[in-house]
Amino acid sequence: MDLNCDMGESFGLYKYGADEELMPLISSANIACGFHAGDPHVMRESVELAVQYGVRVVAHVGLPDRLGFGRREMKVKPQEIYDYTLYQLGALTSFLQKSHTSLSHIKPHGALYMMTAEKRELAEVTVEAVLDFNREIEIYTLPNSELYHAAKEAKLKVVSEYFADRPYVNNYVKMFGWTLEEIGQPNTMAKRALQLLEESPVETICVHSDTPNAPAIMRSVREALLEKGWQIGRKSLIVK
Repeated sequence: MDLNCDMGESFGLYKYGADEELMPLISSANIACGFHAGDPHVMRESVELAVQYGVRVVAHVGLPDRLGFGRREMKVKPQEIYDYTLYQLGALTSFLQKSHTSLSHIKPHGALYMMTAEKRELAEVTVEAVLDFNREIEIYTLPNSELYHAAKEAKLKVVSEYFADRPYVNNYVKMFGWTLEEIGQPNTMAKRALQLLEESPVETICVHSDTPNAPAIMRSVREALLEKGWQIGRKSLIVK
């Protein structure tokens, strides 16, 4: 089972997320590419930390909205989404080349994640950007989302994702506006993740680095999986 985490979201003098504590616990690191968060210095350091722990690097591409941390939907044209995606893929890849490693996946961030999951036209231009950049990289998204289906139709590798630190309402993730009471304690999140794995073929589990108590959440999820016989590794199950 792949465990992934959104990270590399500090910038300048602003420290954000528990990256150093989380990196040893995960198998894939979703690194911000400078639009919603992150900067060149943080991107380089995040890549180096991932390489140190043998963690796969994911391009966490977002909307150009630092003030809203990329979590506010913007009225943008499909061509803009294509350009934003291709630009950020290239930026992160420069630091990967410096560290003699390669990009593993792409995962949209925040509002862009939900926009590409729900709007077919935006899903298609995201897929187009991946095809033009490197069709061998994987795409992380919600199962049965528009991006999921667009990627499969283009014969790209797509990985279905579950969020351990977000509540689900009627089997759909509540990405924004949740409360700590809704997500519960770390052991509750771990039990919920195990229950989901019994019901659906999810291939990667995410915990956000900025969620309160994120290292404890990821540790609980990881330990629960190991106790049930799952292996935490760099190779996730891919739907082709």
